[in-house]
Amino acid sequence: MTDNFTMIQLDATDLRLLQLLQQDASLSNVDLAERALTSPATSLRRVRRLLQAGVIERRVALLSPAQLGQPLQALVEITLDRQGAEHLEAFERRAVNDAAVQQVWRVSPGPDFVLVVVAGDMAGWRAVVSRLFTQDANVRNVKAYFAVKLAKFDPALPLPAAAGGQSPGAGVAGPG
Repeated sequence: MTDNFTMIQLDATDLRLLQLLQQDASLSNVDLAERALTSPATSLRRVRRLLQAGVIERRVALLSPAQLGQPLQALVEITLDRQGAEHLEAFERRAVNDAAVQQVWRVSPGPDFVLVVVAGDMAGWRAVVSRLFTQDANVRNVKAYFAVKLAKFDPALPLPAAAGGQSPGAGVAGPG
């Protein structure tokens, strides 16, 4: 998430490409173009433009925490004692640089931060607590919520309808 951005104009082809990439970013350019009903050259040019404009931030593989020995997931509210800009930035830097922390959100109102944290077990969780919370004299309150079931995780963003009211997925060839 960025604070300053310029929106670019997206047409139906851009939206189809984005929808397909949100579903499977590993598609080859040829497969992507075929499913988006465009040429490979157009697909490549459009995707490069979307990357350069920051519409596509990055392409990643989503890994299974449980399969990689990190089954413990927690949503953690953090309230700092002192909320001056330098104190907020100092805690944010520490949290961002910790490998166990997947997401760092500065929020308002309520706590100062919400973190998404993974750990292998309670000993791993205690190590995170020690590193990030108890060693920092400025952390006033920590409230952790441990996930017992993940009902939905979908990083795909809803895309606007293309001009003419057609949704970006309409007319897009599916897998297979």
